[in-house]
Amino acid sequence: MIAVLQKRKQSFRNQCLKYSRYVLNDHFVLFLLIFLGFLAVQYSQFLRALPEDRSFLLVLLVFAPLLLVPVGSIATYLEKPDMIFLLVKEEELKEYLRIQTLRATMFWGVLQTIFLLLFLPLALAMGLSALVVIFYLVFLFLLKALVFQWKGKRFYHQEGLNWTRMIEVENLRKQTILRFFALFTNVKGITNSVKRRAYLDGLTSLVPKVTSKTWNNLYLRSYLRNGDLFAMSLRLLGLSLAVFVFVPQSMVAVAIVALFNYLLVFQLLGLYNAFDYQYLTKLFPLETGTKTRGLLQTMQMLLLIVGGIEGVVGLFALEDKLLVLVLLAFTALLSHLYAPFKLRRLVDEML
Repeated sequence: MIAVLQKRKQSFRNQCLKYSRYVLNDHFVLFLLIFLGFLAVQYSQFLRALPEDRSFLLVLLVFAPLLLVPVGSIATYLEKPDMIFLLVKEEELKEYLRIQTLRATMFWGVLQTIFLLLFLPLALAMGLSALVVIFYLVFLFLLKALVFQWKGKRFYHQEGLNWTRMIEVENLRKQTILRFFALFTNVKGITNSVKRRAYLDGLTSLVPKVTSKTWNNLYLRSYLRNGDLFAMSLRLLGLSLAVFVFVPQSMVAVAIVALFNYLLVFQLLGLYNAFDYQYLTKLFPLETGTKTRGLLQTMQMLLLIVGGIEGVVGLFALEDKLLVLVLLAFTALLSHLYAPFKLRRLVDEML
């Protein structure tokens, strides 16, 4: 049993390594280095010019790290068929779960501590002693351990192991990782949930109900009712608006928002296969290329809406208003040049 689970672990790691090449490409690494350098400079300048009233910063330093405590999950690598085939190995599996819980506690606890150490210079600059900071980091680590012990106990119920819970948690963990890679490339193995969202039905009127717009209507409805894609698009838009508000450097803010719009294009391309399971769509009396054109027009409409919202917020939040035009021009290039190019390549790969 352990050998099977270890094999699954290695297989998933290899899959992640394969996709990481698309994430850590030359352009993204260069952007990341520049962005991290900018953050380091801003952090250094902030430490030299701390505000006189530091009560808000102190409260933030104390309570903000608590948000990191529940972050993380226990990797079990269990799958749905295991509910039957590994049932006889339940006692052996309990020891495996104990070890995995301990490993997850150490991994996420150390990761949390390393991240919080980045704020050590700020704590020292505010007059806190190193001993107090170390004590608080140890306290957070122990709190993390308690949370993971609680997560591990949820794998059990009175009758024994809670197989349904374990498999749901593992599936959610893997899907979260794969969705991150899906921001940069096409990823296999992602499962999408469907949510009705009746309150968004009014948005379907944006596309005329005519034969030539059949695919436009289908893709718009699929987007609005996609449990993951729609929510991820809103998160990217929310992050973009937050960047406008909280990043003081206008050029850097526009660069980050442009990156988010670029990632949004990748996400929307995933709609192309949304109806592959429905073979009746092949019987539609429509011209060849209508499907591709329908998705492209849907993407352009959504990017127009996103660009419009970002443009309005940018006019109020950015000091250099000219950069708003630069962002809108970049979004237009994504919509009318890059998106058609990527869509053609996607279609060619499937032929």
